[in-house]
Amino acid sequence: MRLWGGRFSEENDERVADFTRSIELDRELAADDIAGSIAHVRGLARAGLLTEDELGELVGGLNGLAEAVASGAIDWDPALEDVHLNLESALADRIGAIAGKLHTGRSRNDQVATDLRLWLRRAIDRLDQALLEFEGALVGLAEREGTAVLPGTTHIQPAQPVLFAHHLLAYVEMAERDRGRLADARRRANVSPLGSGALAGAGYPLDREATATELGFDGVTANSLDAVGDRDFVVEALAAIALGMVHLSRLAEEITWWSNPRFGFVSASDAFSTGSSIMPNKKNPDPAELVRGRAARVVGALTAVLTLLKGLPLGYQRDLQEDKAPLFDAVSVFEASLGVLAGMLDTLTVDRDRMRSAADEGYTTATAVADALVRRGIPFRVAHHVVGSLVMQAEEAGVGLDEVPDSMIGLALGASGDEGAKTLAAEEGIGDTLRAAASLDSALATCDVIGGTAPVRVAEALRAARRRLGDQAG
Repeated sequence: MRLWGGRFSEENDERVADFTRSIELDRELAADDIAGSIAHVRGLARAGLLTEDELGELVGGLNGLAEAVASGAIDWDPALEDVHLNLESALADRIGAIAGKLHTGRSRNDQVATDLRLWLRRAIDRLDQALLEFEGALVGLAEREGTAVLPGTTHIQPAQPVLFAHHLLAYVEMAERDRGRLADARRRANVSPLGSGALAGAGYPLDREATATELGFDGVTANSLDAVGDRDFVVEALAAIALGMVHLSRLAEEITWWSNPRFGFVSASDAFSTGSSIMPNKKNPDPAELVRGRAARVVGALTAVLTLLKGLPLGYQRDLQEDKAPLFDAVSVFEASLGVLAGMLDTLTVDRDRMRSAADEGYTTATAVADALVRRGIPFRVAHHVVGSLVMQAEEAGVGLDEVPDSMIGLALGASGDEGAKTLAAEEGIGDTLRAAASLDSALATCDVIGGTAPVRVAEALRAARRRLGDQAG
């Protein structure tokens, strides 16, 4: 007999039963459901609705049920729809009719809202640890290979040289923001809806705050209608996870390009690569590609839940059954993606020479040369024009900025129309000064501000990141 079947004179059509059941998915909440039930029956006892003997019998039965769930010894019955009815039925099989008192003062509406918050709280804690390990892999690679010079780009064109460590630490900053967003989502999720009933609140004098404290919540929801229909906490977590996946996808994109032989900046280890069924020469960075692809799934999960909620009136609607599949999948994908990218970074081989050679292309030190002219009193717009002219002439001559002859420099300065530049053109040693400024090492060193790519600043940032990771691990 269905636990809600008293009002009905016939069984559900088999198609309806198949269509409405959720046990295959929501049994993921079993441990949280039991934890919530134990706290609930203690609350019933505090309210005088259970005797001490009944409380002991129910808690003992629920603890035994928790052990069975943990060991995989539960037989889930699809005819019982969902995790809640399955567990209540299993409890009745163990302790008899007293199990019928479990659902006093509770609805599946506030029950599932509680379960989902408990589950999400644990999931966020796991994701935070995975993010820390991902950051550790980034920092470890930066410590090993960070002095390599990478061609920094804008518009996917050579821009300015940066240290490889500087580039990697940018992803550490993203990951830290991801952690912050998840922590914020966790904080708002960590309130208890238990005691809200179906929509109007429990009909018994339950101490909701005591039950919330027992479950580790920071407080209780303030409105029973909102409590059972609210899934903002799911959306917030999905938004944080989706953005985290976008960050991972950007790194995955770069690893994929960098490992192409035309770049040759990095090589993924064999343990984190796959081959082709037809081309014996292939070595593909498939884990990175799949991270990039699965980011789309997670963004889709966020969109799905937002769309799910947009037309719902207040209170619980059965539509909310559909919130779990996208949430569970997004958490799983994000956690796995963090792990696989951390492994790729831990085993990545870096070709410093290829990186440096590429950084030397495209006249990436031109800004540093312009800055050198500014330090000699030339207005930046004039300096920009002069160096642009030098780049054009150097391209035509097939030489780098650190190779342009004095005659070329003098011509560019003299043709600028600026009196200061004309005076500087005649100054002895100006060619040596500008050619020195055009070296990669000099260009890197001049970006000596907090957050800049100067080696001294990057070393400081790397030490700070390592200290932070150490503190958080402790």
